[in-house]
Amino acid sequence: MTPSADPPRISTGVDGLDSILNGGLITGRSYLVRGAPGTGKTILGMHFLKEGIDNGESALFVNLEESESDVRSNAASLGIDLSGVEFLDMSPNASVFVEDQSYDILAASDVEKEPFIESITDAVSQYEPDRVFVDPITQLRYLTPDTHHFRKQAIGFMEYLTANGATVMFTSQDTPDNPDDDLQFMSDGSIELDTQEMGAIIDVPKFRGSDTVGGTHSIRITDSGLVVFPELKPLTHSREFPNESIPSGVPEIDELLHGGLERGTVSIISGPTGVGKTTLGTQFIKEAAGRGERSVLYLFEESYSTFRERNESIGIPVSQMEEQGSLHVREMEPLNLSPQEFAQHVRAEVEAHDTKIVMIDGINGYQLAVQGGKDMLIRKLHALGRYLKNMGVIVIFVDEHKNVTGDFTATNSGVSYLADNIVFLQHVEMTGRLQKVIGVLKKRTTQFEHTLRQFEITEHGLKVGGPMTGAQGILSGTPEYTDSSRDSNER
Repeated sequence: MTPSADPPRISTGVDGLDSILNGGLITGRSYLVRGAPGTGKTILGMHFLKEGIDNGESALFVNLEESESDVRSNAASLGIDLSGVEFLDMSPNASVFVEDQSYDILAASDVEKEPFIESITDAVSQYEPDRVFVDPITQLRYLTPDTHHFRKQAIGFMEYLTANGATVMFTSQDTPDNPDDDLQFMSDGSIELDTQEMGAIIDVPKFRGSDTVGGTHSIRITDSGLVVFPELKPLTHSREFPNESIPSGVPEIDELLHGGLERGTVSIISGPTGVGKTTLGTQFIKEAAGRGERSVLYLFEESYSTFRERNESIGIPVSQMEEQGSLHVREMEPLNLSPQEFAQHVRAEVEAHDTKIVMIDGINGYQLAVQGGKDMLIRKLHALGRYLKNMGVIVIFVDEHKNVTGDFTATNSGVSYLADNIVFLQHVEMTGRLQKVIGVLKKRTTQFEHTLRQFEITEHGLKVGGPMTGAQGILSGTPEYTDSSRDSNER
């Protein structure tokens, strides 16, 4: 049996939404846009009509609430030019309502008798629109005697428009007194906009004739209109990459890791505050820059100026790497960022700029963007990490735990199972001084050195000692060791 061809589609005018819809709206059908006031329903309709004009199509805006002048003014403030869009202004201030405020919508056989229906049929006949946006269709409830008549006439209205070759998008106002369940049944698809604790979201629960990208997607209303950030689906992305280890440039660290970090793996660098986690991750970025590879670093917990000054003071040339294009540093504001929007930034870096290392500093700050508990954090990090692994990227998550010394903790965020590699740094007391050690707790792809080494940040960069032997209890913060090991370690 020959599979049926994919039905023709048109863009909604919003790239992210087209991705969710696997290419856009199916032509000649009607789609309901639901949501509370202020969620962006009318803006979406503006994009829909503007996209049609840009593609040489005809477009009709049937405005039942806001006046034409208000709609055009609001669109202009967002940089959306509706100059080519025709309007059928049936807002409360329009003349059609002045002429007769007591009429009912009649059946199709009586359209000639009804000013409202005549206005619609005249507009469709005159403009022959390819796209029609009705905002909001629920205003018609006030022009019908009951719910049954409203549903009957609304269905007839949609069928009339689509029968004349139009693709229709219409909005509703869902209220407890007047729910829009009937409109959901009559439409070929529904697009829902909402505002939740995590921010503005968009969902497509119904779409006849095609699959959609599931999940809760993020939206943002910007100075240029509506922007949609689809949920990241990592299994739909992959590419070929070499199976090789990438060194840090510090021989002792590479010995610990048996060569370095492998492409297409997720690493967690864990440790308490001030121990050198970010510096260690940046060392891998510095070495990648020397090979001509690009890295991106997202700072969730530190300012860019502090990061740059601190690294350049120890010989890591952040400014120079940025000028050469081998490093891009972004200082993030997590409370103004959704996980979907952040994932879109990461995808752009990887797919448009061939970024080889992505470092997130740190997990605690990223969790603020997720605005959920650890289960939500793990799901989002898992999706992001899986996508980057599939693309052959080296992923570095920086995770801070609260224990400066004392009981050892691998990670603070409960995400250790996501990691292919776990490198930890720890403060310890040795011979009356607070020092640092480095070790590897986990490495899935190769063997690793099961010892600890002293770790130091100097003005010349990172300095790592040889394996620490003959001592025990180092990770407790107060090691016990033999005299020979004491002498060796002090040297």
